[in-house]
Amino acid sequence: MTHRQENDSLGARQVPAGAYYGVQTLRAVENFPITGVAIGRFPLLIRALGAIKKAAAQANMDLKILPPDLGAAIVQAADEVMDGRYNADFVVDVIQGGAGTSTNMNANEVIANRALELLGRPRGDYAACHPNNHVNLSQSTNDVYPTALKLAAIWKIRRLLDAMGQLQDAFALKGEEFKDVLKLGRTQLQDAVPMTLGQEFAAVAITIGEDMERLREAARLIHEMNMGATAIGTGVNTVPGYTDRVRARLIEITGLSLITAPNLIEATSDAGAYVQLSGVLKRIAVKLSKVCNDLRLLSSGPRGGIGEILLPAMQPGSTIMPGKVNPVIPEVVNQVCFEVIGLDVAISMAAQAGQLELNAFEPLIGFNIFLSMDMLERAATVLRERCVAGIRADRERCRELLERSTGIVTALVPVIGYEAAARLAHESLDTGRPVRELALAQGLLDEAALNELLNPALMTHPRAIPGR
Repeated sequence: MTHRQENDSLGARQVPAGAYYGVQTLRAVENFPITGVAIGRFPLLIRALGAIKKAAAQANMDLKILPPDLGAAIVQAADEVMDGRYNADFVVDVIQGGAGTSTNMNANEVIANRALELLGRPRGDYAACHPNNHVNLSQSTNDVYPTALKLAAIWKIRRLLDAMGQLQDAFALKGEEFKDVLKLGRTQLQDAVPMTLGQEFAAVAITIGEDMERLREAARLIHEMNMGATAIGTGVNTVPGYTDRVRARLIEITGLSLITAPNLIEATSDAGAYVQLSGVLKRIAVKLSKVCNDLRLLSSGPRGGIGEILLPAMQPGSTIMPGKVNPVIPEVVNQVCFEVIGLDVAISMAAQAGQLELNAFEPLIGFNIFLSMDMLERAATVLRERCVAGIRADRERCRELLERSTGIVTALVPVIGYEAAARLAHESLDTGRPVRELALAQGLLDEAALNELLNPALMTHPRAIPGR
């Protein structure tokens, strides 16, 4: 036999005999050939679905509304789903109509058919273990699906935080390595005052750390779930005590500090936590893109640009210009960031489009959040391993640009005043003569005072002003 016949409320269909999924999953595959990306490509989502089905089965057995032998088979099947054994059978497209019903049914059918095997029954023998009546007992897609999205998001956040933490450490190490490299600071792409290259890199480490804290705050919001809400938040088709039991069981299974929303009707229709999380991911993308812009600017050249740092050469940069090497790693991270920013717009649109007691567009929300976190995690890793770790300072170039700049005239303002310092700067630019030489020639300050005031190393931090 190559196929088995299954029936649902719309009629009979032929399902591949070797498939753990069933007729409703088959219809969903036919109805939603949208992205070509199956939910099985997101193993943490499948793990979350397995955890929820296991917790529900255990809660139902605790409350004696699911027979122990049947419940035990469902629990074992759900454990195997959590372990990733059946990811290939989670075949529905990530973008689907029905508010996630197809994803929930895919899980229900896979677990039901595996449980049937464990009970010594053939796949599709749903009289013995039914996807809806038994695996989905006390549940609805409308509490299962959003809870699964949140569990998977929490686990993904942990991985993203780890990747960001390692990137932060890489920038901090460069900050220490370059702490004695004096260079010119810039504002609005124009010469500013001296700083160290180490200060520049250390500042990036700090900004990554700030984003990590914002991500942790967003993660705390999505520990609130609506399990027990069933269809619209009223708990229809659950028995008293189920909501508390399923939460307790889910905490045991996941080790997460999950809480039940205080109002399940509100929690079932609200997508605010996803919007908050997506906003933080956008923030990370915006700031990480800015960092990559700076890396490309500081490494521009090698002769016609700033050229203060040297990025690792990763690949030939041109099919026509021999020897050209491009900043391909910052470029690819920039593109990831642009995509994440765009996905945030789609998440916002999907969240506001929810109507009355349910948001039907959570599949798009979940897909875009998972895609954003996956890409940011990989981008952070690639940026650290293939760029930041190998950055070198061009100390001679940093010194050359600093010595040629008029930005150091700022240090004279507390002593000679803004107007006199501005005249010196303009004269230096017009004549090409150094600020120090002009100030000495005009008798504005003596050599000892100029040596102290115009020492770039002393301009990288607060200091006492001579004569004050």
